Amino acid sequence: MGFVKEFEYFKPTGLKEAVSLLSAHKKTAILAGGTDLVVEIKGGPAAPDVVVDIKGLSELAGISFDGNVLRIGGLVTFTQLLQSEVVRQFFPVLQEMAATVASGAVRNRATMAGNICSAVPCMNSGPVICLYDAQITLFGPRGERTVPARDWFTGVRRTAIQPSEILTAITFPVPAPRQGACFVKLGRYAGEDLAQVLVAVLVLPGHHYRVSFGAVAPVPLRAARIETLLQGNIPDEALIGAAQDLIDIEIAPITDIRAGKEYRLHMAKVMFKRALTAALQRFQGAGPAYGTPLI
Repeated sequence: MGFVKEFEYFKPTGLKEAVSLLSAHKKTAILAGGTDLVVEIKGGPAAPDVVVDIKGLSELAGISFDGNVLRIGGLVTFTQLLQSEVVRQFFPVLQEMAATVASGAVRNRATMAGNICSAVPCMNSGPVICLYDAQITLFGPRGERTVPARDWFTGVRRTAIQPSEILTAITFPVPAPRQGACFVKLGRYAGEDLAQVLVAVLVLPGHHYRVSFGAVAPVPLRAARIETLLQGNIPDEALIGAAQDLIDIEIAPITDIRAGKEYRLHMAKVMFKRALTAALQRFQGAGPAYGTPLI
């Protein structure tokens, strides 16, 4: 299928020029990895008059670590996340998540920034940015601003980004010198399949826990009730069972072509237990290696 609508194409050489182009036109689209945009233009849902290609903007490139904060540039691909030694050392669960994104060919092009800008409920990156209270940095006509992950997703395919703004970076503060985390994705098959359920768990010193879900509600979410129940405790079978019971009111899965809501709810409970167990083991320096399939 070819492109269904003609559009103007621009490739700016700087961030300010890119924002000026976006501001000067009404129906615009930003091209970074293109794994979502190209499909949507070919299929018809996206019909921009102008496409602004930001792939060459050096301001959006690279992964850096400074002051116990990881910065992932807006153009960083999932493959670059997987290859980063800094990410492996301080945030290995990001690599565990990145490895589940589609295929190698897609990971070579798709960016984490584009993934969270798509804001589809089944996006891989959503639960992880929520888990770490990440910050999303935007640049637009009024300059730079930062949006916390908890305020980023406003609905299905909707985010806090404003017209003419560009996502320049996602930053992750190191929550503690020692941590254990786990990301589990359920799909129908191995390969380029969208998620049916996503679960992420983080264990921190002092028996503190963070839990997030994806693909089971309109937006990724932190499971506040479960976190409160677990805080300060060493989970045993009874406590884990009580936490699993809370999943019934924490998430709101739907039935669609990929899975029924009852199946999603059941599997969320199974995945939560496995993710929590693995995260606890990793916190203690044991357990399955990051990237080991748990489902």
